[in-house]
Amino acid sequence: MKLSVIIPTLNASTDIRELLKRLRSQTVQPFEIIIIDSSSHDDTVAIAEELGARIKVIPKKLFNHGSTRNSAAKEASGNVLVFMTQDALPIDNQLLYNLSRPLEQACVAAAFARHVPKTEASLLEKFAREFNYPEQSSIKGLDDVKVYGIKTFFFSNVCSAIKKELFVKAGMFPDGIRANEDMIMSAKLMANGYKIAYVPEAIVSHSHNYSLITQCQRYYNIGSSLRNNRWILDYAKIESEGAQFLKEQLLFVMKQRNYVVIPYIFLETIAKYIGFRLGIIAG
Repeated sequence: MKLSVIIPTLNASTDIRELLKRLRSQTVQPFEIIIIDSSSHDDTVAIAEELGARIKVIPKKLFNHGSTRNSAAKEASGNVLVFMTQDALPIDNQLLYNLSRPLEQACVAAAFARHVPKTEASLLEKFAREFNYPEQSSIKGLDDVKVYGIKTFFFSNVCSAIKKELFVKAGMFPDGIRANEDMIMSAKLMANGYKIAYVPEAIVSHSHNYSLITQCQRYYNIGSSLRNNRWILDYAKIESEGAQFLKEQLLFVMKQRNYVVIPYIFLETIAKYIGFRLGIIAG
């Protein structure tokens, strides 16, 4: 396999040097690293050039979660596209080996890594990582929808690998999309008869502490993306997943005896729901 690593960046000088160093130290070396930068005002481009990455700079106003990644993918020379974000750090030198190994199976089109929270992550963010990225591996296809519902399509571009030929065949990421391009790609690949592997042995350090306003905005974008790709909802509904998340989140904090955060959980849930419904209706 030839792995082309694609990383969209914006003012990433805090993280990009360490990320590229860790990628260069992998036991399976990337064939190339492509940085697609949205006109950073810091040293991102200079650092990336220093460490041997290919650079493509675009105007910030042209950045889009789908089309920006597509433009880099079209220029990639590898037969496997590894999509990463600037703030996801491999925890060891086996990331690319573990991530790409499931792609040796003909039925597996893509794989994604496990996220573990950063040390400064909040309690609720730590739970979210555990909920979405468990220790158990899985390989899912369209037949699993009846068991897992919308969770079947869960996929993360924070650290993922996709066979380029199948990525192109599926139509690549949707253009003009605000969020959720990774889940939509996963659903496209499954609709074409392929499976997606979750690889917990491939691990990156990645988490965010979002405010209520940011959560509302994020879920508005998610709702908007589903509004424009309603065909996914023909396979599964999303509401049951949200209810399961809330239930397990409450159990998690009660086990931690951190009852003071329970009111915040309900506020966060309301913010997510409002944002999502607005995105579905008018996004």
